[in-house]
Amino acid sequence: MKWVRASLIWTALAAAVALPIAAAAASPLLAWRDPIYIAAGFAGVVALSLMLVQPLLVGGYLPGLSTHTSRRAHRWIGGLLVAAVVIHVTGLWLTSPPDVIDALLFASPTPFSAWGVIAMWAVFAVALLVALRQRRRLRPRTFRIGHTFLAVVIVVCSIIHGILIEGTMEPLSKTALCALVFAATVKVMIDLRVWVRRTKSR
Repeated sequence: MKWVRASLIWTALAAAVALPIAAAAASPLLAWRDPIYIAAGFAGVVALSLMLVQPLLVGGYLPGLSTHTSRRAHRWIGGLLVAAVVIHVTGLWLTSPPDVIDALLFASPTPFSAWGVIAMWAVFAVALLVALRQRRRLRPRTFRIGHTFLAVVIVVCSIIHGILIEGTMEPLSKTALCALVFAATVKVMIDLRVWVRRTKSR
């Protein structure tokens, strides 16, 4: 039955997104953290969760959503992802400017910082691509290839960044979320064959 399958898919997605956030909220490490730092950390968790939704929308895997609705949602969630990254970085800057400067200069002693910075610039680059595409300054194929390449960079670097951090995110739920993000990204790339040149039918 279609409605049962649809309910299971949406329930599974809600659980995959909500459980890591709930587990992080219950972390005892939050007791010693500044509110701004906590907000910055949760913005990062939300950003990682949004990365699971994006490929599902692109691939049309979420039942009940038309192609048009999925694309609109993909754009809106992309905007939320950019906002979450900005909040994440700004919060870290407000709590510890020297650490952020070291990270931006790739001089941080923490190995996870460089991966986060690369993912951040890739997110901003996608936002720039979208803006150029909306102004008709990019050909569809150029946009698709550029978007796909940057999406892979974002996903891979964000996963490494998240896995290496030993913070408020609970390890099991974090690993599961990262695995789902990676699997969803690989599946949509294979299903849509994004690397194949598309020809117009005569």
